[in-house]
Amino acid sequence: MSILNYQEKLLAQGKEYGFEAMEVYYEKTSSFGCGVFNGELEHYETAEAGGLSFRGLIDGKMGYAYTEKIDEDSIQFLLERAKNNAGVLESDEMDEIFEGSPAYQNEDWFSESLSKVTIPEKISLMLEIEKKISEYNPKIKLVNGRLKDMAGEKAIANSKGLALHERQNYIYLYFTVVVEDGSEKKSANTFKITRDFSKWNTDEIAKEAAEEVLKSLNEKSVANKKYPVLFRRDAAAAFIATFNSIFSAEEAQFGQSLLAGKSGEKIAADTVTFIDDPFHPLGLSNRNFDSEGVASQELTVVENGVLKTLLHNRKTAKKDGVETTGHAYKSYKGTLSVAPSNFYVKPGVKEYEQLISGLQEGILITELSGLHSGANPVSGDFSVAARGYYVKDGKIEAPTTLMTIAGNFFTVLNDVVEAGSDLEFGPSGVGSPSLLVKGLSVTME
Repeated sequence: MSILNYQEKLLAQGKEYGFEAMEVYYEKTSSFGCGVFNGELEHYETAEAGGLSFRGLIDGKMGYAYTEKIDEDSIQFLLERAKNNAGVLESDEMDEIFEGSPAYQNEDWFSESLSKVTIPEKISLMLEIEKKISEYNPKIKLVNGRLKDMAGEKAIANSKGLALHERQNYIYLYFTVVVEDGSEKKSANTFKITRDFSKWNTDEIAKEAAEEVLKSLNEKSVANKKYPVLFRRDAAAAFIATFNSIFSAEEAQFGQSLLAGKSGEKIAADTVTFIDDPFHPLGLSNRNFDSEGVASQELTVVENGVLKTLLHNRKTAKKDGVETTGHAYKSYKGTLSVAPSNFYVKPGVKEYEQLISGLQEGILITELSGLHSGANPVSGDFSVAARGYYVKDGKIEAPTTLMTIAGNFFTVLNDVVEAGSDLEFGPSGVGSPSLLVKGLSVTME
C-alpha cells in the first residue's frame, strides 16, 4: 500500500471512529554508506528508518499515536491508541490541525539518476579516489574515506483537505588524509556533496585532498596576540552552525537565546546578512513545507546586521503574537520544535584569494575542533582549537602550529569586515562564504 493511499484510508476510518479533526504525518529515510582504508573496502551498510504519526481530536481532546508499520493492521492500532491517550496533554499543548497555506512552491529535489547509481559504482569511486590520493606523494601515509548517500521522503495529510508529499536525495564523501615528513605528522579533511554523481571527478577530488594536507607541512609558531582572522568558508560554516540555535524563537522563549526580544535591533555588522532559503540549489535541507504543513519560503533573518525575525513554528508564533515563518520540525515520534532549512550567510563580491591578498598580517582558519565542548551557544563565548595559516603582506607564509582562538560569537558578528563570494554548505547544512573578522585572540599551542 502506498503511503498516500494509507493516509487516505486512515483518515476515512478515523472519521468513522469519531475523530473530528485528524492529521497523519509520515517520514522515511534510506541510506547507503561505505568506508575505504588502505586500498580496501573497510565496511558498507544500508539502512532504512521511518514511521507515521496520527493525531486527532475526539470528544474535545487530542490523542496521539505512532507506528513504524505501514499496513492495514496498524490503522486500528493507531486509532485505538490515540483515543485511549486523548486528553493526556494539557490544553495549552494542544496544537490545532492546520488547514494549509494558500500556495506552495512545489520544487523537486529528488534525482532519479542518483537513485540509480549502483552500490558497486559507489564503492569503485571511493577505491579509485583513495588509490589516487595514496599515490599522489610518498609523504602521504594514510587515507581514510567515507561515502554516504541519503534519500528522504515526507508526507502530511489531514481531515481539512491538506495533502502534501515530497522527496529529496543527495550523496556525500569525506576523506581524511595523513601525511608524515620526518617527525612532523599532519592530517586534513576534504568534504564533497552532490546530487549529480556524474559530476564527481576522481582526479580533481584526489588532488584537492592531497594538496590540502601537504600544504599543512612545515608549520611555524607565531606570536600570541589578537590578529585579523579570515575564516575559510568551511570553517566559517562550522562555526556558525555551532551557534545557529540562537535564531530559534523556541530557544528564545526558553531563555536560551540572547536574541530574545531583539527583533529590529542591530546585532551584527552591516556586512552580515543571514538568510534561510529552503529552495537554495546548493542546500542539503530543501523543503516545500515544514512539519506542520506550512508553505516554506525564503526568509531574511538578519539584514545588514539588523535582526528581522527569529525562526518560528505556529506555536512559538502564537506566543509572540506574530506569523509563523514555516520552520516547524518534528519526527514521527517526537515533539514539535523549530529548525532551519538552508541557513547561510549571504556572500559578498570578493573572491577568497582577494580576501587573503588584502591582509597585511593575519590568521587564516581552515579547521576548527572542539566546537561542541568549547562553545556556549547561550552566552556566545568560545575557546576552541584551530588549524590554519599565518598570512603576511597578502600572502600565505606558513601553516601554524595548533592554536586556540577565543572570543564571543556576538562580538564576531559585529566584527565581520567582509564576506567573500565563495558560499559553500557544510555537513551541518549551514552555509557560509569565507568571513574576514576584525580581530580574535590567538594562542599557539
